[in-house]
Amino acid sequence: MNLLTAQAPAAVPRSGKGLALGIWRFIAVALVLAFSLAFAQVAVAQADPDREMTTAAPGITADQWRQVRSGETGPNYRDSRHDSNYSLINSSGETWRHIRNRWVSPFGLIAIGATAALITLFYLIVGRKDLEAPRTGRLILRWSLMMRALHWTVATLFLTLALTGLNLLFGKFVFRTLFGDAFWAWMIAASKLLHNYLGPIFGVLLVIMLVSLIKENIPKWHDWEWIKKGGGMIGKKHVDAGFANGGEKGWYWILASVGLLVVASGFVLDFPNFDQGRDTMQWANVIHAVGALGITAVSLGHIYIGTLGTEGALEAMTTGYVDETWAKEHHNLWYEEVKDQTIPEEEVAARKSSGTSAGPSATRTS
Repeated sequence: MNLLTAQAPAAVPRSGKGLALGIWRFIAVALVLAFSLAFAQVAVAQADPDREMTTAAPGITADQWRQVRSGETGPNYRDSRHDSNYSLINSSGETWRHIRNRWVSPFGLIAIGATAALITLFYLIVGRKDLEAPRTGRLILRWSLMMRALHWTVATLFLTLALTGLNLLFGKFVFRTLFGDAFWAWMIAASKLLHNYLGPIFGVLLVIMLVSLIKENIPKWHDWEWIKKGGGMIGKKHVDAGFANGGEKGWYWILASVGLLVVASGFVLDFPNFDQGRDTMQWANVIHAVGALGITAVSLGHIYIGTLGTEGALEAMTTGYVDETWAKEHHNLWYEEVKDQTIPEEEVAARKSSGTSAGPSATRTS
């Protein structure tokens, strides 16, 4: 059933609220479990801070490296797993370390830093995109409660994974220097546990969100015009946009391609019990890092446009509603489809306070 223009009875949305509440409860339990595991791991590590040093391998000498490169490593350097002939000391590991530390990490940091700097400069020079006409006070439902709950859950997990991932890559250069080894050990252990346990949850919910929104994000010809004109900044004219404009569709397909690649490579790293070799794990790590750093840089633009950059955009994802002036200026083709569903904001407030239906649904929920 096409819910884009369906008129929902007043009592129907309660099932959606129940489903959204169920999703939030599941996420809350998962977060509590992940945090408890993280703190438990830290507590164990701090109980015996010298434990790692007692089991650490000695440094590898030049003679041993020559032996490795000649292929003459002995059984003492072999993987202990059953029937494995993989050498724990190998030149491919050094190649991976070189790629990660010499290329991935610095250029990823440059990409994120440069994007943040450009967005800041753009905001200082251009400022927020305000509505050109006054608000009418008549609202249109853009996002259902379930979609808002799913979006904010995925967004929260994304930010948590981005911050913990950045800490795993760069934290030692900042926090270890500022706060010392004890605080750094606690921080890196917590980051690793949260990243590993929340990653699969994010992956599952991302797939659900992408499937739910695929019909609204199928590319159309006017999206190309939107992109060429920079959403109206080039030529200073309004450009046509449906429910999702060209920029939003671009972000969607980045998540559907690079995002899923990051999720897939993360699963390879998170579950090393399916006979994948270390070479596979090393390449998965490089792919995961490159994709994650790139998508983090791009996400800064999405976050900016949805918060500080555009008047009314954040309201859509917090309240579910947009003023019809906002709809006309940013999504005129969608507005023409749903303009007969506008509701006075007083009526919306009254319905929300009474707990009844907030109005007809203007977006798909499945």
